Amino acid sequence: MSRLAAVKALSLLIRERRSLTDALAVSLAPVTEPRERALAQALAYGVVRDWYRLQALAETLLDKPLRAKEADVRAALLTGLHQILAMRVPDHAAVDETVRLAGRLGKPWARGLLNALLRRFLRERTALLARVEKDPNVVSGHPAWLRERLCSAWSEDCGEVMAANLRQAPMTLRVDGSRLTREEYREQLAAAGLAARPAPHAAHGLILAEPVEVTALPGFDRGLVSVQDAAAQLAAPLLDPQPGERVLDACAAPGGKTLHLLEHQPQVRELVALDADPERLARVRENLARAGRQATCLAGDAAEPSRWWDGRPFDRILLDAPCSASGVIRRHPDIRLLRRDTDIPALAVTQARLLDALWPLLRPGGILLYATCSVLPDENDRQLAGFLERTPGAREAPIHADWGRPRPAGRQILPGDDDMDGFYYACLRKPAA
Repeated sequence: MSRLAAVKALSLLIRERRSLTDALAVSLAPVTEPRERALAQALAYGVVRDWYRLQALAETLLDKPLRAKEADVRAALLTGLHQILAMRVPDHAAVDETVRLAGRLGKPWARGLLNALLRRFLRERTALLARVEKDPNVVSGHPAWLRERLCSAWSEDCGEVMAANLRQAPMTLRVDGSRLTREEYREQLAAAGLAARPAPHAAHGLILAEPVEVTALPGFDRGLVSVQDAAAQLAAPLLDPQPGERVLDACAAPGGKTLHLLEHQPQVRELVALDADPERLARVRENLARAGRQATCLAGDAAEPSRWWDGRPFDRILLDAPCSASGVIRRHPDIRLLRRDTDIPALAVTQARLLDALWPLLRPGGILLYATCSVLPDENDRQLAGFLERTPGAREAPIHADWGRPRPAGRQILPGDDDMDGFYYACLRKPAA
């Protein structure tokens, strides 16, 4: 059941370009046993992390490419190769289980093909691996366009950035500091048999020794703790809303930062959580309800305030802008497959529109925090440089911190820095009237 679910998810990724998260949500729906679900996820994510090597091997093994409608057969081949190369599965079992998948997929004709290809790989493993590992995409685990952008932006660090992208990210928690201390919650984890260590730079962050289902976390259903990377946990203290202020969380879904802002400052006058996607906005409401918090949730495009803004200015604005997500590849390895080089200029245009549209909503003396989970300068410090140049009176409020790297504007965290995701932050202040 687990292997079939993984293959179906990978097939949706190949055929329909669905994100792995969405694809797994579909394929895992009939799988209820926790161990089976965990194995399916591990198998699917493992294949995607090693995508370029597995794809190169598949292409080398096949005499002719499989047709597009045979995406599930290709996915089965990739899972078989991954089990042989990287999982504690005996070779014969990996072959037999993969061959059985053909029947479960309704394609009995593929049994012989999969059997022949995997047995050939077992015979010629050393030579086949040596052949494909001459490919730069295989060596780096990244497509050429992304490799070039990373090495252009981070010439001294690009090798480590790409290596970090291929490692599995830890499961990091954020404790609700308004209700208990990090150490108090750490003791609750220990009592539940879960080991954790403090996350550097995140005052309420804990990094679990091993990932678990959220249902195993003490008090998760009551909002005592949330799952959030340590880099993302920096947003609320950087924006630092004060009692009585009106705060906007633009592009708020799924609501992790919304909830953290309310934990950081429960006495805000109003927090408006805005998102263009009503379905994703429902996730914000779910997170708020779980923690017993309240916010004004609005469906609307942050780039078109005339459609949703009531004319009352905001004291603080968090703009967690849509971006390439190039800083969170270690959590979402399918980004390397789904993102395209041509996406970056289009995203930069969207980010500029959002900055220009939201700036007039900020009261004089107010603060706007610009954030992305990208490591590409076009979306980060170059974006801010352009905004500062075209916006009279806008000033950067420098971020002085012991995390990340200073940029011409803002600070950049690279993937893996202190076990954090790649994130960018810049703080802007509007002159007082």
